[in-house]
Amino acid sequence: MTEMRLSASNQKIILEDRSNLVISGVEQVDSFNENTIILTTIKGGLSVKGEGLNVSKVNLDEGNVRITGIINSISYNNKEGAPKNLMGRIFK
Repeated sequence: MTEMRLSASNQKIILEDRSNLVISGVEQVDSFNENTIILTTIKGGLSVKGEGLNVSKVNLDEGNVRITGIINSISYNNKEGAPKNLMGRIFK
């Protein structure tokens, strides 16, 4: 299954009614709370911001994540995604 994820170079982001978000090409969920979800994807780090956010479905074998709540913004970060160590998170 890892070979399948690595060979997939396309990513889809589908937002329905600003409340149901499906993202493919996800490698890792770095952090989440009800206001911010940070993901590492095949295209770089991705931040989702909103209100009442919930990661309702995660399948990292297939690289799919479903997020529900009120979506206010979706933005790409650097290629590495969120800082991996504690010091990087504190001084972000």
